[in-house]
Amino acid sequence: MSTYGIDAIAVYIPKLYLDIADLAEAREIPYEKLRKGLGLEQMALPDTDEDAASFAANALWKLIDDNNLDPREIGRIYVGTESAVDGSKPTATYATEYVEQRLAPQYGNRCFKNCDVVDLTFACVGAVDAMQNCLDWVKGGQNRKAIVIASDLSKYELHSTGEYTQGAGAVAVLITADPKIVCLGDTWGIGMQSVGDFFKPRRSFVKEDLLKELTDFAAISLPNSEQTGSLWSDPHRIVNVYREEPVFDGQYSNACYSDRITEALAHYKEQKSTANFMNWDYLVFHLPYAYHGRRIILRNWLDWIKDTPKYEALIAEVGNPDEDQKGWKRTVAKSSLYTKFVSDHIEITERASSVIGNMYTASIFMALVSLLMHAQEDGIDLTGKSLGFIAYGSGSKSKVFQGEVLPSWKAGIANMDLKKQLQARKQVDIKTYQQLHTGAQQQPLVVSDDIVLTHIESEKETAIGLRTYAQNKA
Repeated sequence: MSTYGIDAIAVYIPKLYLDIADLAEAREIPYEKLRKGLGLEQMALPDTDEDAASFAANALWKLIDDNNLDPREIGRIYVGTESAVDGSKPTATYATEYVEQRLAPQYGNRCFKNCDVVDLTFACVGAVDAMQNCLDWVKGGQNRKAIVIASDLSKYELHSTGEYTQGAGAVAVLITADPKIVCLGDTWGIGMQSVGDFFKPRRSFVKEDLLKELTDFAAISLPNSEQTGSLWSDPHRIVNVYREEPVFDGQYSNACYSDRITEALAHYKEQKSTANFMNWDYLVFHLPYAYHGRRIILRNWLDWIKDTPKYEALIAEVGNPDEDQKGWKRTVAKSSLYTKFVSDHIEITERASSVIGNMYTASIFMALVSLLMHAQEDGIDLTGKSLGFIAYGSGSKSKVFQGEVLPSWKAGIANMDLKKQLQARKQVDIKTYQQLHTGAQQQPLVVSDDIVLTHIESEKETAIGLRTYAQNKA
């Protein structure tokens, strides 16, 4: 009987990073608060010629090239992202276009012409949605292969409470029958509620108000109606502006994350009454920051150990719950029993996030990569280990599912080069980071042979805004 799951993995991390110590100093935040409190060390930064489509294209190319895949055998390429580069044309089409051209000498023109491509968006859980969809499709036929790409960049306002969690990159996974790395179970727990904990709205501005503000600031006269210009001559009164920086409520989002995963775990248990979450060898979380998983699961862990000797041991160490529930839980989080649980089941999955930052849809996949890579480095045999995946996307939805690491997992990650990519990055200072963030930096800081954004059309009326990608020539 066939199993289904992840057969191969490829990652792409931008070539720039900012050290969190530098950001902490600039923002007058104690570094240890970010390092020891949140697990933050470095954040990955996109160069001026990078975006979610170029990340995805590089991850796709690496997956195909590293694993000698025949692209004509790939039936689906689904991209999960909340950093789409277009409101209509899928990021997946941008990502596949140049890769297809690059593969043409070996496989002929348009090797993806019979491949179904699409974007799925639900904040940080969108790529998990894509994977579940592709799993069902692979199970529905013979010899089907699908690629799921999680590609994102997280960007927050300068000086905001989310700024130090930023990150970027992509992870691509090959979904097949009889996979090499992880087989995924059939049970999926779901918790969903429409909330406004985090979202990226279209900001709307009245042109007259914008122009008056601009002219008052610059002390210039208003243009008359006969003056030409794509903005002012346009008959629409309202200007809609999209920005990568979200509107969010951090504390509320944490509460939504906790509530949704609790609902998803309960839904999982309803379908699989024999499930024992304490038996999962590793927990693989969506990580808005490195230590978020260990914080968000505490409430559930307390429920899991209730009516067991472990709970009695916990009470013996920290005392019974009192009126100050938050204070008591902070004490529990520092207890020897819980710190051992974190060390045994979570910590190894956090390490990559510490040096990359929040990758939105890709963060849960990077947590898996972190586990696989560091287990291999540390000589840990993962064969047969059970993985509890806990995904979350603001807005809000959680999905909980289980995987099992297969005997061939080391062969499956043999070409994965995350460590090499991290070592090759260029560090930027705080001034350069802020110039990148605001768009003041216009020229790329790194020239490599990766796939990059080469052009955004600005003159041809029927192609305004269309993006072109190609391999950089280092």
